[in-house]
Amino acid sequence: MSETRKITVSALTRVEGEGALNVCVEGERVVDVKLTIYEPPRFFEALLRGRAIEEVPDITARICGICPVAYQMTSVHALENALGVQITPAIRQLRRLLYCGEWIESHVLHIYMLNAPDLFDCHSGIELAARFPTEVNRGLRMKKIGNRLLEVLGGRAIHPVNVRVGGFYRAPTRDELNLLLPDLRWALQASIESTRWIAGLEFPEYGQECEFIALQHPDEYPFNEGMIASTMNSPLVVGDYESHFAEQHVKHSTALQSVHRDTCETYLLGPMARFNLNRDQLYPAAKQLVNELGIKIPLVNRFHAIIARCVEVVHAFEEAIEKIENYVPPSPAYIQYAYRDGYGVAATEAPRGMIFHSYEITAKGEVSKANIVPPTSQNQRQIESDLKDYIQRLLPNKDEVIAANCEKLIRTYDPCISCSTHFLKLTMQRL
Repeated sequence: MSETRKITVSALTRVEGEGALNVCVEGERVVDVKLTIYEPPRFFEALLRGRAIEEVPDITARICGICPVAYQMTSVHALENALGVQITPAIRQLRRLLYCGEWIESHVLHIYMLNAPDLFDCHSGIELAARFPTEVNRGLRMKKIGNRLLEVLGGRAIHPVNVRVGGFYRAPTRDELNLLLPDLRWALQASIESTRWIAGLEFPEYGQECEFIALQHPDEYPFNEGMIASTMNSPLVVGDYESHFAEQHVKHSTALQSVHRDTCETYLLGPMARFNLNRDQLYPAAKQLVNELGIKIPLVNRFHAIIARCVEVVHAFEEAIEKIENYVPPSPAYIQYAYRDGYGVAATEAPRGMIFHSYEITAKGEVSKANIVPPTSQNQRQIESDLKDYIQRLLPNKDEVIAANCEKLIRTYDPCISCSTHFLKLTMQRL
């Protein structure tokens, strides 16, 4: 006779979206784990069909309120690839600066409001702030500085409006960017201190072997271009992404899940993957901090993802300062282009991991087909695999303890289920 036990976690307010975790246990063995995403699909790819290519960056930015730059910039790169547009080095550097702003605000939000509370068994960032006001206020100020960088470059911090195919509608002046330098220099030191604080905490232990995948560039830490590198397989050019990876529909989720096309093997994206594959490309202060703290590669413990995020915040502040100090306004701010029939692809690194876009366009300047693969859908199958292995180790505990620990593990991946904040329900079935 089977025993079905339902445990509802009614306020998992630190996962962006609605989901459920269904676990089936036979005796002392976990036989099935399903991470269910049950929010309605939003059909962005269908929405883009027939739209002018100039509309695409503003539409794709609406996919996410926390990492809109990654969505709009990946679409811009893919459309430029289809059009044969070659941007100037000055435009490229300004785009990297924009990415710095997004990584800063997204990572700092996750570190202080979503993930760090778990390390102290706090139920919210507010509770954490009551215990550690100096550290949390420091984090909030860092996030504000990242938001301000996005405002100056993108026109506003959420869903920036200054990004366009070919470049920017308007390039900021040197004076506008130089005004940011005092805060950025303070924030660089603050991010170093934050990393020391986080890295010195005690972490749960969990990690199973998996394939880490991230973009890799020979000269820089990856933001907006590079080869698709792996800890287990040979690197790929971005144009080969769709021939090596496939999205699969599963009955228990409205979100597609990505796997290797030939083997159906899972993989993991995100800051740990980037750090494991690109540590040598970190800026000097970030690299020195890694050596000081004795952070070794590969990072495998999933709970150490927050350390990788902290290091990436240091890098982003350091690179932002360097880009502004050497800033030469692009002239013109965007490259003109002519419509043509074409197909283009691009991959960039969103804060949560590699994001892929492909587009078919017409000579009328319209999108005829679009494919958008977010990081969380690529990570979801690996998250399920990790949970199954992790829960097996937790089985001697009560269901409420298992549920609480599963929540903590899920948060380490910073999953963006729908870029909103709701709850997770756990159903435990013991046979």
